[in-house]
Amino acid sequence: MLPQRHQRRFITCTVVAAAFGLVSTQSFAASSDTRPRPWSARHQAAVGRQHIKAVHAGNGMSAFAASEGDDDGADEAENSAEATAQFTEARTAPGVVAPGAYGAAWQQLQSMRHTSGSWDHVTKKAYNSDDPRYRDANSNSSGGSGKVTGRITGIAADDQGYVYAGGANGGVFRSTTGGGRWKPIADELPSLSTGTLALDGQKRLWYATGESNTGATSFVGTGVYVLKDPHHGQFQPGDRVGGAELESTVIHALRFAGTKVWAATSTGVWSHSTTTLSGPWKQEFAPNPDYLPGGSKASDPSAPYKNIANDIAVDPKDPSRVLLAVGWRGGDTYNGLYAQQDDGNWKPASGLGDLPTSSADVGNMTFAAAADGSRLYAIDQSPAQMAANPDSGLKGVYVSKNGSPFGPWTQIADYTQLKASGSALQGAGYMPGIQSWYNQFLQVDPANADHLYLGLEEVFETKNGGQSWTVPGPYWNFPFPCWSIDPAKQTGDCSPTTHSDQHAVAIGSYKGKTWAYVGNDGGIYRRPLNGAVDSGGHAKDWQSLNDGTIDALQYYSVGVGRDLDHGGVSVTGGLQDNGQSILRGHDTVMGSNFGGDGGDTITDPANGCNIAEEYVYLDMWVTQNCGVNDGSWSTDPSKATEYEVAPPDKDLGGAGARFIAPITADAKDTNTWVAGGRHVWVQTKGFAIRSGKEWANAYDLGEGHVATAVASSGGTVYVGWCGPCNNQGFTRGIAVGNADGTGWHQLGLPVDGTIPNRYISGFEVDPANAQHVYVAVNGFSRKWTEGPGAGVGHVFESKDGGASWTDISANLPDVPANTVKLLPNGGLALGTDLATFYRPADATKWLVLGHNLPTTAVMQLRFGPDGKLYAATHGRGIRSFDVRRLKGRND
Repeated sequence: MLPQRHQRRFITCTVVAAAFGLVSTQSFAASSDTRPRPWSARHQAAVGRQHIKAVHAGNGMSAFAASEGDDDGADEAENSAEATAQFTEARTAPGVVAPGAYGAAWQQLQSMRHTSGSWDHVTKKAYNSDDPRYRDANSNSSGGSGKVTGRITGIAADDQGYVYAGGANGGVFRSTTGGGRWKPIADELPSLSTGTLALDGQKRLWYATGESNTGATSFVGTGVYVLKDPHHGQFQPGDRVGGAELESTVIHALRFAGTKVWAATSTGVWSHSTTTLSGPWKQEFAPNPDYLPGGSKASDPSAPYKNIANDIAVDPKDPSRVLLAVGWRGGDTYNGLYAQQDDGNWKPASGLGDLPTSSADVGNMTFAAAADGSRLYAIDQSPAQMAANPDSGLKGVYVSKNGSPFGPWTQIADYTQLKASGSALQGAGYMPGIQSWYNQFLQVDPANADHLYLGLEEVFETKNGGQSWTVPGPYWNFPFPCWSIDPAKQTGDCSPTTHSDQHAVAIGSYKGKTWAYVGNDGGIYRRPLNGAVDSGGHAKDWQSLNDGTIDALQYYSVGVGRDLDHGGVSVTGGLQDNGQSILRGHDTVMGSNFGGDGGDTITDPANGCNIAEEYVYLDMWVTQNCGVNDGSWSTDPSKATEYEVAPPDKDLGGAGARFIAPITADAKDTNTWVAGGRHVWVQTKGFAIRSGKEWANAYDLGEGHVATAVASSGGTVYVGWCGPCNNQGFTRGIAVGNADGTGWHQLGLPVDGTIPNRYISGFEVDPANAQHVYVAVNGFSRKWTEGPGAGVGHVFESKDGGASWTDISANLPDVPANTVKLLPNGGLALGTDLATFYRPADATKWLVLGHNLPTTAVMQLRFGPDGKLYAATHGRGIRSFDVRRLKGRND
């Protein structure tokens, strides 16, 4: 058998969510193929245990706990609860952010001057997750997902070939050809975070912002927008429906009934007229209004979880009869189904048949109605089951055969039935619906009320109202006998499948053909509505629509090095749920050389094939040949050229490192690396490292503390840390010392000190003087953040090694800052959640750097050997800017 670590990597294709597939012993027996396989049953069970712990630790916000007696378990919390919580913590701690923070920053941004020059789109090329060049030990290539992009969380389609796809933090893209040849149409809006997309009866396109998958999402939105001519127009800020009522919310669903639109949001259920788009939204129901902004308990740490509405079902025969699905996925006493009484009040509903109504069993719920009103379907995730059952949180799939939300409802599937229908998820700890709090969609065939598409981790289908099911979109192809790692066979005899983790669905037509469109963590795919399947019930006709013109890729990092084989540079970066991409000189298609979640990265500027990548929780891998491999390592492990070199903190999981932990090479010595977990780890072999045992422990940050940012120059190391890292006792600090382990000390950073008590997100050290350092601070300032020591400012400078600091934020908008970079011309660049800013060398005021950078989060800035500044955005790919275009102080 292969080493456990090489096996594990093939079961980590779904990021931000604990998405791990596995084949059971019985399935192994069904195949006569006895070659080494890239998965591990023991690992799969560990994932299930870890998933439950992470999801149910408080409000899903606490550090990840390790499984007792499992040496693999501690770093396996690849799940949306933990990843999303940590992403949110960086922007909210030490307190609760008041509504309007992003909107105010965006308004200020509009009035700022720009420098000359424009950003170039580096990753505007197709990204082939099955690229046959990269079949090394740490790649998921050959799984069957094909061309991918970032998470798609909203889809709408009409009968004229127009398709609209919304990225998790990438805005809306339009295709006029039934999918493909996409163009962005929402880039003028202040928020590109997609909750849902919908076409109304007048063919207007409704765009609800604020991503809708967990209730503690990475990015909230700025409300709902309507595009009256979606075939030709583009969204503008003036297209917003109502006022600011839905700013800083998450919007899970829009439902139309008569002349009213209903919105299920993180602040309850709202409604608005569809004929008059001005005027405020009306709040129809909030189960715990005291926890809403302005309420007496608004500052309570649990406030964001107290008014979550997931969906709305309207009786097609009587639009006044409405059923609300309300509740936090982790469970709360207010969870349940609510109906309006004659006195106008909303009360819990019960006695609906098989459909659960108790607070224990109503979690995330999705409805879907037949076009003729004859059927209404529902998916229900149960908080109680998720807490008690390590295999699945799915309570069931249900139908109301008269189309009424009030039933009677009949159960038509549970996770065991779906597992037996051809699912790739057969292992203990990860079965269909294990992420039903994160993955849900439902869509009824407009021409057949018994034909239903169901999205969980996989895509399911029934054509007889739930009497039987198939799995046209399995998690991936690895468990099936048809699979092959051989590049000559691509994915063997298996047909291409979709990426895992389903979020959105729509049905549309183009040139007489009707298509089912699905959106997931890998982008958007389509197949004929009544497509063909093989003997196992898996579709033979999926088409990836991720042609490179829809770049919604969510990067955490970027690395740039010279391409010694092809000329130019090689650009790589770690991605949410899409591994590590690599684009070499003259490539027309990007490949994926590392799988799973891609975190931080180190790339040799002199040789872009020397790459170190982080999976999650500091699990580091290294290659010195770009990860090029034909898969022969699977029968001869000595042919692998990717090596796991994780520092020991990896084995502590969340107690040892952040989900995306910081790593770096020394600015003056590419062979000296620093990795930050609970400890500061240093190794001096550069890309020749082959074992995690080669790291030295330079400094212990202290129990409960984990690194958030690291920088090193000439052996002087700066480390930012937090712990606790959420808003319940949040603390932060900066440690400084030498790479050889000497001279380490904590800087004096009191809660109310010059540097705010907020998340330390990035450092930059002056190459001419290691005592001259800049620090970027995340979160919002005191005006918006209710928490101890929130303070003001986002970028600070020290000229004495951190003994004293000066706030140089000046005219910057009050928006989370993620990364800071000193440019060769002496200017300073700052990447934030809205834009990249530039301060000339002799100036004090900031400008917006260049033009054409979409309004999305810039997570990391890196300077390339080609003289360009590269930005890793978390929603619109990698962009580059030639700093030689900058003309002077005032530009």
